[in-house]
Amino acid sequence: MASIPTRIKPPSLRRGDKVAVVAPASNIKRDALEKGCYGLRNLGYEPVFSESIFDRDLYFAGSIQRRVRELEEMFLREDVRAIICARGGYGSNYLLPGLSPAALNLKKILNHPKIFAGHSDLTSLLTTFTDALNLVTFHTPMVNKDFAAEDGVDLASWRSAVEGSNEWEIGAGSGARPLIPGQAEGTLYGGCLSILVAGMGTHYDIQTAGTILFLEDVAAKPFQIDRMLMQMKLAGKFKGVRGIVFGEMLDCVQHSTQDYTLEEVVMRVVGDLGIPVAFGLRSGHVTRANITLPFGVRAQLEVSGDVKLTILEAATAG
Repeated sequence: MASIPTRIKPPSLRRGDKVAVVAPASNIKRDALEKGCYGLRNLGYEPVFSESIFDRDLYFAGSIQRRVRELEEMFLREDVRAIICARGGYGSNYLLPGLSPAALNLKKILNHPKIFAGHSDLTSLLTTFTDALNLVTFHTPMVNKDFAAEDGVDLASWRSAVEGSNEWEIGAGSGARPLIPGQAEGTLYGGCLSILVAGMGTHYDIQTAGTILFLEDVAAKPFQIDRMLMQMKLAGKFKGVRGIVFGEMLDCVQHSTQDYTLEEVVMRVVGDLGIPVAFGLRSGHVTRANITLPFGVRAQLEVSGDVKLTILEAATAG
């Protein structure tokens, strides 16, 4: 799927706008969705969703056809300004073959670009939209968990990203700490490590050259993180990467008494790349205040005594 030359930025989100809630992956509980929609309303948005979002097919939010149709309909709705995923889980990869004129027509999305937001399993859609459409996408809090919690969303980064701030900084308070010092500039890109690795070798393989690469995961043991990072390294996915930022890596421990840190584990793999590396940025699977990262925009990473990630351009247009 060839990249389209001109970067596409969706229209900015304003308070009072309608936001569509979709479920491309695992099934949805109504009470969690309602709490998340309450949180969205408190931020000034008007959430809308299809009643079919509560369908179930095994552990999925309904059939593949339902989930593809839901996504297509919300992109085409003229009154919807942004699309925010309810949750991750598993199943977004089933939608990828439907990204064709026969189903979810990519040209329709290009003609109706919108903020598409989520994390975790939605990484497969974020990277596909960014790589195949050159569309800026958003690694963000999700409805059923983060927007439903009192301290679930980092509002400063959310608003800077979706409201189109020209240049803004993620620095003190992000949780990020230095591993390898340095400074780099590139395109911000990435997501959940296990989903990124799962796409390698497919038609939806990740495009990492020239990026500030963000990697995060949840409940993966250190040796599993090691194995996935080594797979990326052996596949050449770190070639051309300008810098790496790891997420909080929530619950990524072997056992409570392990005598090594996850930082030591990842340094064995990425420590010889000659690029700046930071660890702990609170985006994706996090304990609180989920930070929004726009993928597909230019960013600068500075790692010294502290860590600063500067978004160098607006992620939305108008």
